[in-house]
Parts: sequence; structure tokens; C-alpha cells
Amino acid sequence: MDMIVLIKEIIETIEKNENYLTELDRVIGDSDHGTNLLRGFNKIKEELPNLTGLNNAELFNKIAMLLISNVGGASGALYGTGILRMGNTMKDKSDLKIEDWILALDAMIEGIKMRGKSNLEEKTMLDTIIPAVETLKANKDDKDIKEIALKVSKSAEDGMNSTKNMVATKGRASYLGERSIGHLDPGAVSSYLIIKTVCDIVGRK
Repeated sequence: MDMIVLIKEIIETIEKNENYLTELDRVIGDSDHGTNLLRGFNKIKEELPNLTGLNNAELFNKIAMLLISNVGGASGALYGTGILRMGNTMKDKSDLKIEDWILALDAMIEGIKMRGKSNLEEKTMLDTIIPAVETLKANKDDKDIKEIALKVSKSAEDGMNSTKNMVATKGRASYLGERSIGHLDPGAVSSYLIIKTVCDIVGRK
């Protein structure tokens, strides 16, 4: 997988969905999730010439620091910590196998749990990410990579949609209590959009 191509397509996804993500956040958050994410990803876009040629660990670590430094609110710290943890598993690994991705994604989940003091069914990005990773694990021996990607994307989508009926217990949305029911979590949605972008790329191979 060409990491630079992957990064460019994720940036395009965030650009296209900035207003949607911000509108979701307007209802139950600080009205800035899309704007904040795009600020961070635009900084990554500016740095793309300097990212080309880095090994996987260096690349993920650099992206993590750019997000932490440039994305406001909790999302920068959560995404940044998760990606930093991913990069730490990739030292001395150039050709990443599916087992390497699983190890990296497990590390990402633990990083997000630690930073956000959160877990499943608390109306957060983890409700998207964890089901997707569990599906990847369950299907890792499947020879049809496109089929794996479709299943992972569907699990991420289902996880995202599950947040609509949850009561938020983390972040600004938790102040709404029961009134947060009926609204998708913005972080769960942005996580789904990123996962879907990755799966779409994998499915085209």
C-alpha cells in the first residue's frame, strides 16, 4: 500500500466532509470537529513533500505530531495518540502484513482508550474503530482482500450508526445526557470516513 496515496485520499475525504462533521458536532459538541480535523490534515498536506521517503514508523510518528499540534479539542489528542502508538509498532517494518496492521491497530485502540479514558458503547470513535478491527481479526486468513475490506468497512459503518442510540458519557456531549440520544457521534463518523477510505483503496488493489 502506497502510504502517501493513502494519506492524500484521507485528506480529500476530510475536505469533502468538513461541513458535515462540523454540523454533527454543532448538535452535541463544540461545533468544530470538521474544522479542527481539516486544519490538522491541511497541515499534513503542506508537509507531504517532507513525508515522502520516510519509513513507516517515522511517517506515522510525524503525522501523529502534526495532528496533536494542529487539531484543537480532544480529537487531535485522540487521533494523534492512536496514530503515534501505531507508528511505535512499525519500527524496522517496511512491508506490512495483515498481522502487522492488526498489531498496530490494537495499539491504536489502547492509546485512544488511555487518552480518552473511554471504551465501547460510550458514544465515541471507539464504537467505530473496535468493531472494524475485530472484523479484520476474524477475517485475516481470508484470501480475498477485497472481501475483507468490504466487511471491515461495513462493521465500521454499523459501529458508527450504533452511536445514534447511545447516551454520551464522554466529552462535551456528555453534558446533554439523555438528549444526546438520536445523534451520531462526530468522532465515530470521522473514524468511519477514514476507515472507509482505507478500505476503498484496499478494495481497488
